[in-house]
Amino acid sequence: MERIWLDHYPPGVPADIDISDCASLLTILDDSYRRFPDRPAYTSLGTTLSYAQFDRLSRDFAAWLQSRGLRQGDRVALMLPNLLQYPVCLFGALRAGCVVVNCNPLYTAHELAHQLRDAGAQAIVVADNFAHTLQQALPHTALRHIVTTSIGELLGPLKGRVIDLVVRHVKHKVPTWSLPGAVRLRRALSEGHPLPLRPPMLTRADPAFLQYTGGTTGVAKAAVLSHGNMLANLHQAHAWVGNHLREGVECIVTALPLYHVFALTANCLISIKLGARNLLIPDARDLPALIKALRNTPFSVITGVNTLFRALLNHPDFAKLDFSQLRITLAGGIAVQRAVAQQWRDVTGVSLCQAYGLTETSPAVTLNPLNVETFTGSIGLPVPSTELSIRDDDGRELAQGDTGELCVRGPQVMSGYWNRPEETALVFYPDGFLRTGDIGYVDERGDVYLVDRKKDLILVSGFNVYPNEVEDAAALHPGVREVAAVGVPDERSGEAVKLFVIRNDPALDAQTLIAHCRQHLTGYKVPRHVEFRDALPRSAVGKILRRELRPAATQSSAAAPR
Repeated sequence: MERIWLDHYPPGVPADIDISDCASLLTILDDSYRRFPDRPAYTSLGTTLSYAQFDRLSRDFAAWLQSRGLRQGDRVALMLPNLLQYPVCLFGALRAGCVVVNCNPLYTAHELAHQLRDAGAQAIVVADNFAHTLQQALPHTALRHIVTTSIGELLGPLKGRVIDLVVRHVKHKVPTWSLPGAVRLRRALSEGHPLPLRPPMLTRADPAFLQYTGGTTGVAKAAVLSHGNMLANLHQAHAWVGNHLREGVECIVTALPLYHVFALTANCLISIKLGARNLLIPDARDLPALIKALRNTPFSVITGVNTLFRALLNHPDFAKLDFSQLRITLAGGIAVQRAVAQQWRDVTGVSLCQAYGLTETSPAVTLNPLNVETFTGSIGLPVPSTELSIRDDDGRELAQGDTGELCVRGPQVMSGYWNRPEETALVFYPDGFLRTGDIGYVDERGDVYLVDRKKDLILVSGFNVYPNEVEDAAALHPGVREVAAVGVPDERSGEAVKLFVIRNDPALDAQTLIAHCRQHLTGYKVPRHVEFRDALPRSAVGKILRRELRPAATQSSAAAPR
């Protein structure tokens, strides 16, 4: 497809990016350490590390890893929430030449064992809260080195001790565990401090992350993201937002988990390149604590997903915050609902800018211009150096405006899945385009519109119904807090639409909501079934998991009359 979107790029955004002056991500790190030594780099639970302190601690951890025999290319796993320890260990592992394997702290022992075994991880850093899971998984892994850490370990002696006492003995969030031979992080840092660090000879082709994902074909597998992939996406994103942000000044709120690729690039890497402060939120589900942190720290950028923004807007204290410094709100992960975008702008005065990406693309593929005044539903324009192709089920490219599978080619696209050549072959066309599994189209300006996931498509009497569209319509009702749409078997139409709803208004009933949807949707798209719930299944970043609702979708629920 011709890159028609280039004519509509924001001023100052180049058609292509150049990363030839960067050998690896360490180039960006070294530059920021040199330029911003006294600037705050990371803030968590009231404690801040400067860039100079961050430089020293990550260097010490890198030296310790090398002293334990870890070599360039060895895999180091991290099983940490958003704490100061995460960036210290992340960049320490990279500075040692290792490959980072991000682990969701909420994994079960079975899931963790699979990931560690599949990656061939030799070392892991784990928070005490999740060490019991590692204890169960350990016999099924090849781990040789275990580093444990508490929530308060880097917060200072007194504050850290108090927080750890509360977490362990008041909130009871640390189950009993035993990992013989494990080393505390503070000891590893102390032992690494006097040791020399041997800089690795990394190239852009070397792997930086094994980022696990269900991908487009189901089973959890690792996208191999090279230093070049991550550098490309970092430069692509920076080219897009750089004219709107000031180096050495901004504060970026990181409420999404850093082990997820969205926050990893959009928050962790971007903040380093900008010399920004990164405000780490350990648990975004604790809305009072999140809002308190926002109240205490003037912030200029916040990233999140639709569910997080909706939750904040529904909290009575959120609208009382000072938004005078806020410059950018970036949404990704899942489709933004029109009602959420409109309310966000009403409350904060800043537009909610929607982006789109995949784990396999490091992750950004498209971004909306940051000066967009109104919500259009578009996921934006392809970022620099990115090609798109809309294809049918046989791989034939469709015309501009036609709906088909979105396929992507660019320097941010992974080389493939770790040790899975068959899986890799399934998602790449011979010409190098990655099949995203998402259905969309490109309009005459080059704006991309995502219709839905290919596997989430609902077929009603042969007509395609896309859950995002139905959810967006239902969410316009003020009585709806959150909603998910799935297909259910139907004798007459093959499938029918069913909604799972969390209510704002306890009085809202199924018939009222169905009638509301009928005002916004054509007949075959209108839900026939509604089930109200107190909670919906979610991923690590708050994405509602439709696949877990499908088994429940055939249960009895309120239905519209024929």
